[in-house]
Amino acid sequence: MKILELEQGTLEWALARLGIPTASRFDTLITPKTMKPSKSALSYRAELVAEWLIGQPLDWGTASWMDRGTDMEERARLWYEFHFDVEVREVGFILRDDGLVGCSPDGLVGDDGGLEIKCPMAHQHVKYLLGIEDLVEKHVGQVQGALLLTGRPWWDLVSYNPDLPPVVKRVERNEDYLKALTPILEPFVEQLEKDKAEWAAHKVLRPWDMEVEDE
Repeated sequence: MKILELEQGTLEWALARLGIPTASRFDTLITPKTMKPSKSALSYRAELVAEWLIGQPLDWGTASWMDRGTDMEERARLWYEFHFDVEVREVGFILRDDGLVGCSPDGLVGDDGGLEIKCPMAHQHVKYLLGIEDLVEKHVGQVQGALLLTGRPWWDLVSYNPDLPPVVKRVERNEDYLKALTPILEPFVEQLEKDKAEWAAHKVLRPWDMEVEDE
């Protein structure tokens, strides 16, 4: 595991993730309920190759890629630290040892846990409060992916709305899910790297790439 100490939402953070499958999109690789390969994987692979080739996020110039680290998330993180009497370590991006897969957790808790914060609209948050929708099921791939990459035994998933009671679910490693994910993830990564190598001659060189080369 490699931890990149970058501020989430910055240019450096966005570029560190380019062309790398992340835990937040693992649900495009495996269907959570059936634990079988998802048909969305092909589209996701195309997205990753595309952003790697053009040298910038596909949604560049919009707010979506910079949404992390908002004031709401910071308030949620402070609430979580106070309520559970813990200290949350903020990290930018976590990579697998080979650098080919990663995740951007909202925090690491002690030596054993992690934190993922969601700040949905009030009506969606109420669905979690009432049990109409399951917060854990909604984010299986992201949380289990983070557990896989960090090797930690548990992750706290928080839905936060400043006007309503928070929803906190502790999620433990689902070994059945992880065993099903691995043989799907590895061929995906292997093919992704082959695609990059095949089309590398068409990679766009951006100003920030030139700055790196100059260094």
